[in-house]
Amino acid sequence: MRIFLDNSATTPLDPEVLDSMTEVMRAHYGNPSSIHAEGRQARALIETARKTVANALNCSIGEIFFTSGGTEANNMALKNSVRDLGVKRIISSPLEHHCVLHSLESIEATGAAEVVMANIDERGHVDLNHLRELLADKSKKTLVSLMHANNEIGNLLPMEEVATLCADAGAMFHCDTVQTMGYYPIDLDQTRVNFLSGSAHKFYGPKGVGFIYVNNDNIIKPYLDGGAQERNMRGGTENIYGIVGLAKALEKAVAEREARARHIQQLKDHFQSRLREKYPEVTFNGDPARGHYKVLSVSFPESPKGDLLLMNLDLHGISASGGSACSSGIDVGSHVVGHLHPDSKRHTIRFSFSHHNTLEEIDTVIDKLEGML
Repeated sequence: MRIFLDNSATTPLDPEVLDSMTEVMRAHYGNPSSIHAEGRQARALIETARKTVANALNCSIGEIFFTSGGTEANNMALKNSVRDLGVKRIISSPLEHHCVLHSLESIEATGAAEVVMANIDERGHVDLNHLRELLADKSKKTLVSLMHANNEIGNLLPMEEVATLCADAGAMFHCDTVQTMGYYPIDLDQTRVNFLSGSAHKFYGPKGVGFIYVNNDNIIKPYLDGGAQERNMRGGTENIYGIVGLAKALEKAVAEREARARHIQQLKDHFQSRLREKYPEVTFNGDPARGHYKVLSVSFPESPKGDLLLMNLDLHGISASGGSACSSGIDVGSHVVGHLHPDSKRHTIRFSFSHHNTLEEIDTVIDKLEGML
């Protein structure tokens, strides 16, 4: 039996989610844009799912648009804010997910907007004092784009504080919540966010479907042209069973959030404690005490076996990650860890936990590491 500790990359599909999806595949084949009975049934499923997401975030159903995932949602927020809302400067950080960083490179290359990076402190947190200094310059319409939890080291952004800073400065705020959706409560009636993204496969839903929240104050044009779907915001026939699966997965994640969080935090604390006890030279990237409870980025000392550590874990039935999963399966190293420790020759493994994991699995991983270091 394999031990899966790469839940930041993706999560296994929940059986109840799978059941909800297969029922749609079996019985609801209508095109949601058709006006006949089958089409109306399909449309009703989508709108019910939209209501589920909106209720989870305490926002209007008119502010939720389904996408193919977090990458599309983040691209849409960044590029449409420049194209449609007159944004001329984007403040972000060098530790963002590549779908944000590469989008920013694309925007900057066109000359449509300036990109400025906020400083990062030694633990991997955004320097809020520097962010305040950057926001003091109000000469250009500005969007701040910062992720809620870093996907590699887990550091959490104080979302409410950043939202307030942006509001006070008259700046817009886009938050990538792909890693935190379903894990932390987010109340968009209380926290001022202009754009927010989520992806189903990070909270035990299907791959290939996500959503973007677009605040009603922001009137943008479609990101994908081709039809009137998603209230004229995204052309293309909707992924009905994916959308239904997303809603079911999010509904379960919200309902079970506290119990899941307690269990996963216990796993993470136990893993840290046993690592420190058995391997004293091990350190941790980022700030685990102020990070996502499901993510632990472990720094192992330099050794001849270090380059084979990830492969050896896999050979022993343990799935973990050397960096972001979005590197096409090639271990090119982590740009996040590289930024924090540019000259280090230590070896980083990201372990990310699930409510499906057990303490026994954690102990097994600790014991198997002994022959690999």
